[in-house]
Amino acid sequence: MPGRTRLFAVLLAVLTCLTVGSTADASAAPVKKKGVSAWNFTDATGALADSGVGWFFTWASDRQQIKPPAGVEFVPMIWGAASVTDAQLATARKEGTTLLGFNEPDLPAQANMNVSRALDLWPRLQSTGMRLGAPAVAGGGDVAGGWLDRFMKGAASRHYKVDFVPLHWYGSDFRADAATGQLRSYLQAVHNRYNKPIWLTEYALIDFSSGTPRYPTPEQQAAFVTKSTAMLQGLPFVERYAWFTLSADRGGTGLYNRATPNRVGTAYRAAG
Repeated sequence: MPGRTRLFAVLLAVLTCLTVGSTADASAAPVKKKGVSAWNFTDATGALADSGVGWFFTWASDRQQIKPPAGVEFVPMIWGAASVTDAQLATARKEGTTLLGFNEPDLPAQANMNVSRALDLWPRLQSTGMRLGAPAVAGGGDVAGGWLDRFMKGAASRHYKVDFVPLHWYGSDFRADAATGQLRSYLQAVHNRYNKPIWLTEYALIDFSSGTPRYPTPEQQAAFVTKSTAMLQGLPFVERYAWFTLSADRGGTGLYNRATPNRVGTAYRAAG
């Protein structure tokens, strides 16, 4: 009996530890879906804290001197071919656990890479051991034979690692309901094609059709923020989304003047 009693006590202790560990893991808060793209500006830290985001990126492998508040995750990026260096890959490993791939390789003014070049470089990104997002195309992510489609097929044939698909989307229809529906349709089409989680890493309302960017009113942009974030929060295959962008000092989509939200920033702060 004494031996059995001691054995029972040991088993009970082990089970207790397992139960406590399971409870702790289950209660650990996941990173919020809501994030933001950001460059460094005066009081970027205060703006991040006020916005209620769970993560941000800077289009770089490092934080660009932004000091995020507690609980806000930084996600590094390898922007283009010139960024595929030992130093930048080491920085990315140091700064985060998830890595964003090349930025708009389908545009000459951005990473400007053909699919073959991107595929040849991909093992260097994969070598970090980080969770890895595909290159983020500027558009046409749902098009058969498009840049992303050719990359994904090439990656699959080479047995390369692609854990999720980042996307960019800018809407030219400034009606909040219509724009939200168009965004949802695009995300669904890309998810249907590749059956992978989606990160919407840049999005806002901007009309590029005339060559010169045209922006909605702050009220229209804020209405779209409210509608679109509610939609994104409810889509199970969308893991994260990030508004373009935190600072209001460039363009007509920014959220904050220093740490003070504008009309659009106030709507984004209330989201998620």
